[in-house]
Amino acid sequence: MTTSAAVVSRAEYCVIACAEAWRDNGEVLASPMGLIPSVGARLAKRTFSPELMLTDGEAMLVGLDGSPEGWLPYRQHLAMVTGGDRHVMMGASQLDRFGNQNISCIGDWSRPDRQLLGVRGAPVNTVNNPVSYWVPKHSRRVFVEKVDMISGVGYDSAAAAGPSATRYHRLPRVVTNLAVLDFATPDHSMRLASVHPGVTVEEVREATGFALALPDGGEVPFTREPTAAELRLIREVIDPKGTREREVRPV
Repeated sequence: MTTSAAVVSRAEYCVIACAEAWRDNGEVLASPMGLIPSVGARLAKRTFSPELMLTDGEAMLVGLDGSPEGWLPYRQHLAMVTGGDRHVMMGASQLDRFGNQNISCIGDWSRPDRQLLGVRGAPVNTVNNPVSYWVPKHSRRVFVEKVDMISGVGYDSAAAAGPSATRYHRLPRVVTNLAVLDFATPDHSMRLASVHPGVTVEEVREATGFALALPDGGEVPFTREPTAAELRLIREVIDPKGTREREVRPV
C-alpha cells in the first residue's frame, strides 16, 4: 500500500531515499551523519534492513529506541571501517562528477578563501567502506566540475591509486533535497537516478555544475513513495517532533 504523493513532504521523500542507501546491506554498521540520514537509517532498520547496527555516535551500539545494546570500542570500530563492514552517509561542501568530495577548504589549498572542517575521516571512510552522501541544498556551489581539494575519494581517484584503494571503495548514492544520484555508469560518472515528486529533471540540471548522465532510455523516474506503514513510523515513532522538516523545508 502506498500513500498519496500529495500528503508526503519533500523531507519525507529525502528520508526514504536515504533509507534506501542501506537496503540489503546486511549486518553492517550504519553511520548516518545528519538529521535526515539518521531518520533514514532508523527507518531502514525498522523495515527492510533489520540486521543493521546503529550507534550513538560514540562507543555504544543502540537499539531502535536508542537504548544501549552493546559496546563498540574504538579498536573494534576501526576494524569494521577497514574491513568494509560500515556504510557511512556523509555530507559534502563540494562533490564532482566522479564522487570526489571536499569538506576541507574552498579555493587553493595553500591559500584558501575559506577554511572548512578539514579532511577528517573522509579518506579512510571512502577507501575502506561504502560511503553515500547527503546534500540538503542541491546547488552549483556543491556540485562542481572539480573539487578544490579531495577529502573523500571518488571513483577516478580510487582507480588511479590502484587495487589497494578500490578493494572496498563504493559510493552507492547521493541524496539531495531535489533528487537521488548514483554512479551506475560505465565510467562511474554521476547519474541522475530519480527526482523527488514536484522536481523536474531540468531543475536538477540547472542546479548542477556538470552534465549528469541519465538512465538508459533517458526517462528519469520519481523517487519512490513511502508506504503507509513507513510514513507512520517516520511521523509517529522515529521523528514525532517533525525535526526533518527543519532540514528540508516544505515546498
